[in-house]
Amino acid sequence: MKIDIGIGQKDRKKIADGLSHLLADTYTLYLKTHNFHWNVTGPMFNTLHTMFETQYTELAVAVDDIAERIRALGFPAPGTYSQYARLSSIKEEEGVPDWKEMVKQLVEGHEAVVKTARKVFPTAEAAGDEPTADLLTQRMQLHEKTAWMLRSLLE
Repeated sequence: MKIDIGIGQKDRKKIADGLSHLLADTYTLYLKTHNFHWNVTGPMFNTLHTMFETQYTELAVAVDDIAERIRALGFPAPGTYSQYARLSSIKEEEGVPDWKEMVKQLVEGHEAVVKTARKVFPTAEAAGDEPTADLLTQRMQLHEKTAWMLRSLLE
């Protein structure tokens, strides 16, 4: 059935493509945060173990919200590791860095998600796609705050 929500097919496709990059970044950050939750050691163990759990739990919800928005726009959401590897601007961590490096990488990951969301925003705004613009605003706000909190641990 044809989608008739007041946003043309070309604009919906462009927005969905941008959201696919956001989904890949968010999922990659989720996986990295979960990995660091499992493997953090050192004097900040308890604080970071708990903080990382809170963060990856929030990211799991975000992944679903972003994927469902892509679907509402009428396009399939990427859902494989190979798609995420191709679409994400965040690099996976192969090893187990120390806690300071973990925090540094997560700051960079949250900032990368913000930049990806910011790239999609003008397209959503120009198309009158308020639900996507709202989602992007919420994501940027949360990731900027999380990056600030993590960055504070290193100062």
